[in-house]
Amino acid sequence: MPEEPADDAPSFRKQPVSFVRRSGRMSDAQERAWSELAPRYAFDVPRDVASTSVHPDARLIPAEVYGRTAPLVVEIGSGQGHAIVSAAAARPDVDFLAVEVFRAGLARTMLDADRAGVRNLRLVEANAPEVLERLLPEGAADEVWVFFPDPWHKSRHNKRRLVKEGFGATAARALRDGGLLRLATDWEDYALQMREVLDAEPEFERAFDGGEDAWAPRFDGRAMTAFERKGIAKGREIRDLTYRRVARG
Repeated sequence: MPEEPADDAPSFRKQPVSFVRRSGRMSDAQERAWSELAPRYAFDVPRDVASTSVHPDARLIPAEVYGRTAPLVVEIGSGQGHAIVSAAAARPDVDFLAVEVFRAGLARTMLDADRAGVRNLRLVEANAPEVLERLLPEGAADEVWVFFPDPWHKSRHNKRRLVKEGFGATAARALRDGGLLRLATDWEDYALQMREVLDAEPEFERAFDGGEDAWAPRFDGRAMTAFERKGIAKGREIRDLTYRRVARG
C-alpha cells in the first residue's frame, strides 16, 4: 500500500516517530464502529501539522472527559485493545486511556468495549510522546503502560524505538509522584535497552527487587493476549519492568 508522507519529515516533527502509518481502508464493521462509537469513546484531538500530532494548546482534562475524579491508567500503543478493555472491565473504579495511531485498532477497541459494557475507557488517536508531553496535564496519570511496543529490531531502525534516551522525562511528566511505569517486551535486546535507559533516568527508581540484571515479575493486571502467546510460542521470553516516579523536587 502507498505510504503517507513520513511523519518525521522536517516540516512535521524534529524526532522520528515509532510508527509508520500506511493508507488503507477499515472493514465495514470497523467503519460503523468508528461512526457510531467514536462520539462515546474517542477524544477529538486538536492537531498541529501531522495527522497524528497534538496541537501545543490541546489539553485532555480527565475529570471533564470521564465525568469524575478517579485514578487514570494510560496505555501507549494499545493495538486492538485486548489488554486495556480487559483491564477496564475488571476495574470500573479506574479510568483508562488508550493511545494508538492505527484507526482500525481503535475501532476494534471500541467494538469490544461496547460489547463488554465498558464506560471507563477513552481513546486517543495520536503520537504517544505528544500525548504525554502536551495533551495530558502534568501528573495526571497514576500508571503508564507500554506493552510490546514495536521493537524496530533492525539496527538501522533502532532510532525509531519509543523507549530510548529521553523517554523517561516524557513519561515522568505525565505521571504523578509515586506513579508507575510498566513495560513488557518479547525482544531481549529491546528489554535490555529499556532497562538501561530507565535505570539511568533520574525521574524513576526501580519498583522491583533483585540485582542489576533482574527483571520485574509479570504484571498480573496484564491480560494474556494472542500477541503475547505468539511470542511465547516462538520461544521468546517475556520480560517485564516496573519503575516508580520519584517525587518532584
